[in-house]
Amino acid sequence: MCTSVQPIQWTSDLRNQNFDGIVLVTQSHESLPSELESLKAPLQDYSAVDSGLGEQVVVIKVPGLPGNRLVFASTGPVNRDYDDIRRFSDAAVNGIQRALKAGMQRPLLVCPPHADYKNNTLVAALGALHALYMPLEVRESNVKKNDHKVCVLGLWAAEEARGTKLVELANALESGRLAYRDIGGSDPERMAAPRVADYVQELFKDSPVNVEVVSDLKTLEKEYPCLAAVNRCANSVPRHQARVIKLQYCGEGSIEKTLMLVGKGITYDTGGADIKAGGVMAGMHRDKCGAAAVAGFFQIVAQLKPQHLKVVGVMAMVRNSVGADCYVADELVVSRAGRRVRVGNTDAEGRMVMVDLLCEMREKAVNEVSPQLFTIATLTGHAIRAMGPNYSIIMDNGPAHRSGNAAQWQKAGEVLGDLFEVSTIRREDYEFHKGQSEYEDILQCNNLPSSATPRGHQTPAAFLIMASGLDKHGVDSEAPLPYSHVDIAGSSGPFPGVPTGAPIITMATNYILSDL
Repeated sequence: MCTSVQPIQWTSDLRNQNFDGIVLVTQSHESLPSELESLKAPLQDYSAVDSGLGEQVVVIKVPGLPGNRLVFASTGPVNRDYDDIRRFSDAAVNGIQRALKAGMQRPLLVCPPHADYKNNTLVAALGALHALYMPLEVRESNVKKNDHKVCVLGLWAAEEARGTKLVELANALESGRLAYRDIGGSDPERMAAPRVADYVQELFKDSPVNVEVVSDLKTLEKEYPCLAAVNRCANSVPRHQARVIKLQYCGEGSIEKTLMLVGKGITYDTGGADIKAGGVMAGMHRDKCGAAAVAGFFQIVAQLKPQHLKVVGVMAMVRNSVGADCYVADELVVSRAGRRVRVGNTDAEGRMVMVDLLCEMREKAVNEVSPQLFTIATLTGHAIRAMGPNYSIIMDNGPAHRSGNAAQWQKAGEVLGDLFEVSTIRREDYEFHKGQSEYEDILQCNNLPSSATPRGHQTPAAFLIMASGLDKHGVDSEAPLPYSHVDIAGSSGPFPGVPTGAPIITMATNYILSDL
């Protein structure tokens, strides 16, 4: 299994013949810095015969440059009210894709610094690396001669210190996105729960991340009864049996902050008894991107080794199968926190597999230093309907809101283009999940899709708080615990297509790379 990042090398020499072409990403050739003056004349000559230079990616023959060719991918305007740093990653994706079509195997990406976007060069590099990702199944099939689409990706920087730092950060961040894409994007058999566990154990072998895998059915039933209910049908097929994968990292020095992450890892979501009908089941192998995000963030942590930070994570890897032994609506399941949960819709399995793990995190958090708890999940179609297909959503409980956590994540997301919208958990969300009879304490869900339910992406956060016992740790308690729910249903990436890695770049920016 190859989990190595696309090889990256920096240079300050535009005529370095180790490369076979230049990919220039900038707003306009007219504003190039003095170090790139040699690229201006050929672009001016081209624009004299084609006024659409800035509107499409072009390849120009330029004798003397590596490979005698220059790919120009304009960002377009970047100074309007609605522009953001993603203009640079988008242009880099387009530029690298054109370079691949031109046959380049050693492209040199040139993205000069921009006065208004401090990290535009790193963002362009991440865009290029996104375009160069090769799916795990393709790498393992040996259809291609190499495990990478190109031999090396060059990154231009004017100074050595800047170039070295650029390569270090690009390598670390992309290593996390690579793990995320491998787990989140691979098909439901290649990344069935036991094989995810194998992948994660291999990934973190000889690293500062400790891995523990829970597979024993009796343990799952005792410790995580809501997860076990979802696993009940899949458990009859050994290759589909659930795994709870626990990860932990403890940085050097005295711990100042503890992050506690729970990721939804539904390896395939049929909907269960409330089956996804009408052609909407396709793509449901992507329902494990929350757990993939946990693994991806740990991989970034393993590379950068931040001090004074402890990270505790858990991946809830379960298949929501349909069959004679599947859990059904109307069942009563007693959660780890002792709450009687009435199942309303088996297609609301994500909250079920996470809630007992969140409860376990709550139990541990009271003894941790400055804990912050999170659930991360491709949880609701309503998230896409509410905010569109490109944005993560974060919502805080009372203690997290008082510390401004969601606003911090939104601000951090702007730095490298891993963007967030902020929602609020309201009293109506808690009332929605109150038990409707004396049989149950909590209603898991109504019997409608989230996209057809008012406040369909906010109410699950209230359920997770109530059924995990976190409602006893609000602002009115003696031991308040900050908790945030992150819905990445819209931001995790298109299908068909490649997963984005959201929200791990924001997480790294917020907790490790705060100096960016």
